[in-house]
Amino acid sequence: MEPKVIKISHISPATDPAHDSLDPFILPLTFLDLRWVRSYPSQQVIFYKLPHLSHEFFHSVLLPKLERSLSLALRHYIPLAGHLTWNQQDPKPRVIVSHHDTVKLTVSESNADFHFISSKGLRPQSELRVLVPELSISCDSASLYALQITLFPNQGFCIGLAEHHVLKDGTGSIMFINAWAHVCKSLDHVAMNLTSLPKEFTPIIDRTLINVRPSFESKVLESMSYFLDEKNGKRTMKPPQVGEICNDLVRITLEMTQETVDKLKEQVTRESTHLSTFVIVNAYVWSCLVKARGVNEERPLRFMYAADCRNRLDIPKRYLGNCLVLINCIGYKANKLLGRDGFINAVEILSDSVKGLGSQGTEELLESYFDGMKQVQTDTHVESVSGSNRLGFYKADFGWGKPVNHEIVSIDKYPAYSMWERRDETDGAEIGLCLKKSEMEPFISLFKHGLEIIESQSV
Repeated sequence: MEPKVIKISHISPATDPAHDSLDPFILPLTFLDLRWVRSYPSQQVIFYKLPHLSHEFFHSVLLPKLERSLSLALRHYIPLAGHLTWNQQDPKPRVIVSHHDTVKLTVSESNADFHFISSKGLRPQSELRVLVPELSISCDSASLYALQITLFPNQGFCIGLAEHHVLKDGTGSIMFINAWAHVCKSLDHVAMNLTSLPKEFTPIIDRTLINVRPSFESKVLESMSYFLDEKNGKRTMKPPQVGEICNDLVRITLEMTQETVDKLKEQVTRESTHLSTFVIVNAYVWSCLVKARGVNEERPLRFMYAADCRNRLDIPKRYLGNCLVLINCIGYKANKLLGRDGFINAVEILSDSVKGLGSQGTEELLESYFDGMKQVQTDTHVESVSGSNRLGFYKADFGWGKPVNHEIVSIDKYPAYSMWERRDETDGAEIGLCLKKSEMEPFISLFKHGLEIIESQSV
């Protein structure tokens, strides 16, 4: 059900006369940002349950606090209001923030069933897609951040966001949401004065922290043929076109407790295997997906995940930018995951990959990714994981309680599922999937049946 748009606002970063300048703020891109220039915007939605949320309270208290605190938070996160720009004479794009730049905020209202949409059960993907905004992206310019706040009268509200990955990774994404939530929760609803941020939410935007050989950055630019439009061969920042998004897509969020993860670990007998929660959860989901999608046993496989390189580069966690390198797991056929030992084989593949990261620097990892891309065959079946079980999205309390759910909506545009920490913040993970109905039913059956077998063996 399409929400009714109430208004569209353009939120400016709060001004500070002592430091503000009329000159544009220019932020260069590092070699780790460049990989994301043509990436699909990340679209997410965060749900907050408020059973007695009236129109009056929403418009007179909740919305003004969200808008004012957003402006105050943006004061510390200036780049979010800017644009990614690529002038014809420049060798690479850059972020430019002009004095008049803003973040677009759409306010809407929905009569849909909040409990159903915000639940973790099976839901039509179309119900969530209308709750997130779009970014404006052309060949030489792209907005970087947009928001949509939707009221569900007497049920709750949600915050939908769209963000360009070129500006920041998942760590930066949740840092801003938590900063905004902190400011909102701290505001005196009468005075609404400027609030300073705690150190943990104060971003470090200095791009000179990431050092790389100039020759290597040139190599990165030269190796990225995806800067060229697939049709006319001209330089572009538009994401590659996706086919028509299916109308029958459904989504579900599945929980894996630490107890479940530990029981899955017991199935793996190889002592040298790296058995982290990340490896176990992704190996299980990957093996179930390959079976549920009915992949031909001779078809090549590719699995992708992101490695955070902050420690390798000695970069503070509060750095606002990209410190991720994509890791390819390739060189395997589907029959490796289709048999009885599919999960065990997936564990060994991911375990060996994760263990191998320790001996490589950031430049080596990026070179390995580019080399791997050259080896990928055209008929390769691709799966990937978006997110991490260590980010902390469920901590974002704006003053009306923790979120009841958080979803990555944009996984309908590429072959990926999401991974988050569980809402109660204990160990384990939440897995978000968006599949065709014909794939979702066998996936759920495989996922649950496999765990039931393991449960019965441990009794």
